[in-house]
Amino acid sequence: MKTRNLGSSGLKISEIAYGNWLTHGSQVEEDAATACVRRALDEGITTFDTADAYANTKAETVLGEALKGERREGLEIFTKVYWPTGPGAHNDHGLSRKHIHESINGSLTRLQTDYVDLYQAHRYDHETPLEETMEAFADVVRQGKALYIGVSEWRAEEIRAAHALARELHIPLVSNQPQYSLLWRVIESEVVPTSEELGIGQIVWSPIAQGVLTGKYLPGQAAPEGSRATDDKGGANMIKRWLQDDVLERVQQLRPIADEAGLSLAQLAVAWVLQNDNVSAAIIGASRPEQVSDNVKASGVTLDDATLKAIDEIVDPIVERDPAKTQSPPSRSF
Repeated sequence: MKTRNLGSSGLKISEIAYGNWLTHGSQVEEDAATACVRRALDEGITTFDTADAYANTKAETVLGEALKGERREGLEIFTKVYWPTGPGAHNDHGLSRKHIHESINGSLTRLQTDYVDLYQAHRYDHETPLEETMEAFADVVRQGKALYIGVSEWRAEEIRAAHALARELHIPLVSNQPQYSLLWRVIESEVVPTSEELGIGQIVWSPIAQGVLTGKYLPGQAAPEGSRATDDKGGANMIKRWLQDDVLERVQQLRPIADEAGLSLAQLAVAWVLQNDNVSAAIIGASRPEQVSDNVKASGVTLDDATLKAIDEIVDPIVERDPAKTQSPPSRSF
């Protein structure tokens, strides 16, 4: 497993991270989730990403149990704050000082650790002054509860404003966690150039487009039984935008390119995002340990220019590039 620095910081992370967004605490049983985490560790993954909102805090609990007994210094544990937790009362969400401080304490308890390596604002909060949010994050860092600060799905101008405040407060804002895949490239025109300028690295989620880039979904055919597209606990809703025949047909056209490179389609997709120098890590998820073992083979792969050009020629008509697609809810109406 290769490592990369997280942005311009000195923190090294595994270039493939393990995330438990749509699986732990909801889609798969705890034993299966633990088996996936153990396989990730066996494969050399040291970076684990979660959030308090995943399965309404259960995902953090599952991850904490799965990592119990591991050498803490050898792990990089990331979590996030913003979306509703608990009963979803009026202060159970957002990036207010109250919610941030209560949330970090809850996350540390569930993860069974004294600190997280990275604490991330899961979305931009339009109802809380950015100064209040960044000052609360500064408190969290100075209390030793988080070592670094990051954001997720923030627009370029929001990242720039937060970075300026972080510099004033002398805290390390080092990362952004956006969706990014060879089908979804909305960060390339604005977020990536801004992040490169500021020393911020991308920790990208959904590099295989919710599983569509595995090639298991075929045009004109029903989704495989037991796949994410058949899951009624959130997975089906997330993947449905990709389940169009024109998308699925072009994904199948990528298969000869993957074969030529000696990769599975999933490995090709993960390797593709890692070609971007601003990407510090690609987050993979799994419901079975063998999925982890398959995806980690993308680590260290270099795709030559001819391969990258061939990929672009196939998927160009279906790629989403509009930077306006990166956006946070205008208000906390959830």
